[in-house]
Amino acid sequence: MIRIGMLSYWHVHAEDYTRQVLDNPHTEIAAIWDELPQRGAEKADKYGVPFIADLDELLARDDIDAVVVDAPTNIHRDVMVKAAQAGKHIFTEKVVASTVSEANEIAAAVREAGVKLTVSLPRLYDAYTQSILDVVDSGKLGKLTLVRVRLSHNGSTANWLPAHFYSKEQCGGGALIDLGCHPVYLVRKLLGLPASVSATFGYVSGREVEDNAVAVFAYPDGAVGIAEAGFVNSHSPFSIELHGTEGTLLYGFPEERIQVRSNSEPDKGWAEIPVGDRLPYAFEQWVGHIQSGTEATENVELALDLTKLMEAANRSAAEGRSVSLSELRG
Repeated sequence: MIRIGMLSYWHVHAEDYTRQVLDNPHTEIAAIWDELPQRGAEKADKYGVPFIADLDELLARDDIDAVVVDAPTNIHRDVMVKAAQAGKHIFTEKVVASTVSEANEIAAAVREAGVKLTVSLPRLYDAYTQSILDVVDSGKLGKLTLVRVRLSHNGSTANWLPAHFYSKEQCGGGALIDLGCHPVYLVRKLLGLPASVSATFGYVSGREVEDNAVAVFAYPDGAVGIAEAGFVNSHSPFSIELHGTEGTLLYGFPEERIQVRSNSEPDKGWAEIPVGDRLPYAFEQWVGHIQSGTEATENVELALDLTKLMEAANRSAAEGRSVSLSELRG
């Protein structure tokens, strides 16, 4: 049994990961820490486990094998470096950190300690993603020239997001670094790392962080990636569109189905592609890596690249210019 320390209930998905820990036959909650003691004590009482107010004390316990990190983004580096140095395996909510420098410190601590790190990148493993990747690999679209992924909800205009999700200090940003993570890592998966990033942020609801965002990724071969995110849209479907030299793929316009039109099959016109099976959730993969001694190599690579793209986008929006990835220093 893998005994897990839950580190904070700051993130809106912390309860979801708690459920995954409880539902997995190989994991259990051993203790809870939270930067807000009252919240942590309430969660510990709810789940019938000890609340430990001191993080170092929790990490020093021999009866804790691993941690799930849902702490504010601005303390991810401190929490995860300490956890790695204490020999605890780490599962964390995205982003790993808001800057390349901090993300690299976490990755270095994980490597040095030999613990297993996995990051929650859920849409990477969803069924539609696997089917879309199959279409790309089939060559039906030819060379990809544009990838656009959009994800938006009305959390800001309908006021259902927690107030701390508008804290620039704690979050490192707004709609793009939270919700936009998903479009960004999907574009990265499909097109690779770009040469530069240009981002535009909007502040529809007048808060400290952006609630309406677009990031454009430029590639040396002429391809373009677009990631869109917002907290101010009531009926904006999650959508993916891929355009290539030989065809186009659409998903979520607005139905959750994949449609492809390709020069390789001119008589078919627009054809629906069946959606197959999803891959295991990132949490399940993490447990498997701990048990088998393997590494979440692609997951961690994509997570580190996600931080790189987020830092470039934030810098672009703040400075009003395109930011080359070569400018970022770890």
